[in-house]
Amino acid sequence: MATAMYLEHYLDSIENLPCELQRNFQLMSDLDQRTEDKKKEIDTLASEYIAKVRDFTSEQRVQHLQKIQAAYSKCKEYSDDKVQLAMQTYEMVDKHIRRLDADLARFEADLKEKLEGAEFDSPSGRGLKKNRGQKEKRGSRGRRVSDEDTVKKKKMKGGPVFGDSVLSVTPSDVLDMPVDPNEPTYCLCHQVSYGEMIGCDNPDVNILF
Repeated sequence: MATAMYLEHYLDSIENLPCELQRNFQLMSDLDQRTEDKKKEIDTLASEYIAKVRDFTSEQRVQHLQKIQAAYSKCKEYSDDKVQLAMQTYEMVDKHIRRLDADLARFEADLKEKLEGAEFDSPSGRGLKKNRGQKEKRGSRGRRVSDEDTVKKKKMKGGPVFGDSVLSVTPSDVLDMPVDPNEPTYCLCHQVSYGEMIGCDNPDVNILF
């Protein structure tokens, strides 16, 4: 219904456009013809002046030249009128094109809004949004429960809750730690004792205790 009304209003607005265009084009054609007639008149006056210039008195020469000048002025006037008429015709057509573009953009926006509203109000649309919301809620709740269970398990085992950076320490890192200079050293490698050593912790020493 909205599409039919839009089309009807637009057709009403351009109903007179073909007649106006035809009228302007006819006027431009008439101006062209008048210009051509004046150009022929100028050629005739110029030829007559050249042929009789010696026989003309000073006053006749001035009058003849004034006729040629008036014909040129008339040609310029016709040309200016034609340019103005062409610009008017262009603006008239461009106005309807701009209105058509604006109406189409507004019509597309209204149609998109109606389609989105219909999709949201449909049972499938409501069900899809509801299911998505429930899945997101269950997912976030599941992540919270999983994190809490991990912390509880660590506490029940009596172990401290450390991050990955603490647990990633390797034996080589322990060996490279600074040593108290007052602590007695053992073995041939002159390293301190790390607990109750059965063998030297230095990989380069093969002696067992």
